[in-house]
Amino acid sequence: MMQPRKTIGLLFGGRSAEHEVSKLSAANVLRALDPDRYDIVPIGIGRDGRWLLCDSGNGGGRGAKSLEIPEGAPQVALLPGGAGEMIVLGDESGPRTLRLDAVVPVLHGPNGEDGTIQGCLELANVPYVGSGVLGSAAGMDKDVAKRLLRDSGLPVVPFLTLTPRTGVDYRMAVQALGTPDLFVKPANMGSSVGVSRARSAQEFGDACERAFRYDSKVLVERSVAGAREIECSVLEDAAGEIKASPLGEIVPADSHGFYSYDAKYIDTDGALLRVPAELPAERARRIQELAVETFKVLACEGLARVDFFLDPKDEGSLFVNEVNTLPGFTAISMYPKLWEAGGLPQGELMEVLIGHAIARHERRNRLALV
Repeated sequence: MMQPRKTIGLLFGGRSAEHEVSKLSAANVLRALDPDRYDIVPIGIGRDGRWLLCDSGNGGGRGAKSLEIPEGAPQVALLPGGAGEMIVLGDESGPRTLRLDAVVPVLHGPNGEDGTIQGCLELANVPYVGSGVLGSAAGMDKDVAKRLLRDSGLPVVPFLTLTPRTGVDYRMAVQALGTPDLFVKPANMGSSVGVSRARSAQEFGDACERAFRYDSKVLVERSVAGAREIECSVLEDAAGEIKASPLGEIVPADSHGFYSYDAKYIDTDGALLRVPAELPAERARRIQELAVETFKVLACEGLARVDFFLDPKDEGSLFVNEVNTLPGFTAISMYPKLWEAGGLPQGELMEVLIGHAIARHERRNRLALV
């Protein structure tokens, strides 16, 4: 028996520094969603935070590299408790409503994968792909995530947390972390935005100033010199079964030094992606186990990409670097590429994610509230 078509809201854009990356990811997700099964409603979030209806059919943007938010697009708003009902404002025909069966947030960074959008979708009582409020917030905040992982016995790179009031200079950071080679990054940002390497007091001061442009909390981490960067995609299905993908390795070009924003999205030769990563079978299994354990410790749901550092000087030194609860879905992004290597093409991957979102929503709505 043929399943009825579902209307899926595709959220993209956002107010963060990763706005452009989100538009690239959304175009790729749009192509992966089966037009015979879904009516897609692209909703662009402008840099001013407004939600705008970009296209009401499946055809718009399917061949585009990046989804765009057109000028003059009507504004939309989800109704709290409306079970997916959405009001369209400023349309030529006057206000009207749309009903979404589920939402796919393709948002990166603050106000997208930090629990804020997830809370909005919870209040609207509509199924959505990905982690809930807690998992999103914990995964996004690198300071909180590392503390939770460390306290659960998982290996993390030694770090310090700075705020504008923290009086830590380069000398003190070197003394605390045991190396003059440091990385400075905003606590709540992704795609390597605001990340800098610091190997002198001048570089450290400049790196902190840059990182504080993006967040009020900054992490300083010990560099793992020459570390191999290994990534694993984690997926949870409708029944709650959690699986880890084959592993991939990021090899940044020498001109970049580390996997920076430019290496990821601007320079086409910025990095080599090795899929699968060249690792002994036992080591690969251990990393996959750690990826699933990390997913559970941080209360992730649906999907996440877990990134690791492997010390080449000591193959026993393995660290969880970070977790991305809404990883990139561009044509070259690791999350979908790793599942493709595992025999799950993007179209089927989206089916699993939407199936998980709807099943979780049904389970939550069965819970007693009083």
